[in-house]
Amino acid sequence: MFKVAWDPIYVHPVPKGHRFPMEKYELLPLQLIHEGIVSENQIFSPSFGEVYDYSIHCFEYLERLRTITLSKKEERASGFKQSKTLIEREFCITNGTIEIALSALKDGIGFNIAGGTHHAFSNRPEGFCLLNDQAIASMNLIKHKLAKKILIIDLDVHQGNGTAEILNNIPEVFTFSMHGKKNYPLEKPKSNFDIALEDGTEDDEYLKQLNNAMDQIFSQFTPDFIFYQSGVDVLNSDKLGRLSLSPEGCKKRDEIVFKRAKKENLPIVVTMGGGYSEKISDILNAHRNTFQGAIDIIL
Repeated sequence: MFKVAWDPIYVHPVPKGHRFPMEKYELLPLQLIHEGIVSENQIFSPSFGEVYDYSIHCFEYLERLRTITLSKKEERASGFKQSKTLIEREFCITNGTIEIALSALKDGIGFNIAGGTHHAFSNRPEGFCLLNDQAIASMNLIKHKLAKKILIIDLDVHQGNGTAEILNNIPEVFTFSMHGKKNYPLEKPKSNFDIALEDGTEDDEYLKQLNNAMDQIFSQFTPDFIFYQSGVDVLNSDKLGRLSLSPEGCKKRDEIVFKRAKKENLPIVVTMGGGYSEKISDILNAHRNTFQGAIDIIL
């Protein structure tokens, strides 16, 4: 039975003027349970505290997080007001991705209700991301010889700039980001494979490029594990995304990834990533489709 990580830690409010829909982390598990997509006993709270190896990040940066001594510049870049609770939650989210990865080795798939903190760099926070959970989880799998070659598929509308920087010289991990060309971040370090989409890209063009990318990646790299960043800020209803995928197009996007994982018989971890539609129901329904698609295709 697959598992779903969900951190119950209260989140410190973001500074005034920032838009970050924290409520989806509270509401999504309730919707999944209500619809019978997952059961309560499949949802677990990740380990609390520092229990794994986070050393893909610089020691000095980790110390600033631990002691809550980020500079004002770093705090502004993170998008959060730093606090002990916030740092505890960041480690909890990261632990969730690590523990779901261990679970997915057995179950074939696992989910983190949060996760996908792909803007965190090796030495600094950015864009609501303080620890890069997929990079950390990847290195934990490799270190313990639980995976040899890992593919990170990042389909959030924003490029995984932190992931690209951290894993730049790690040949065991292949990073793929398909994102808005003119969207945040301004500076986009090179992933192993990047596709930058024009504003307003719709379903047909998006899905065509994704299918082609999957073929190209798997022709040159043979992973034995996948992390999937499934942000739903690609939706045409998203206030920050600038792409124009319909809910059905977003669903088909997920299906392409899950069908490839199924075809290659690869375990996959799904993190939720971004989503900033005006209606919270649009965000929740798109995330719900990701869960349902994975279950229908992989299990």
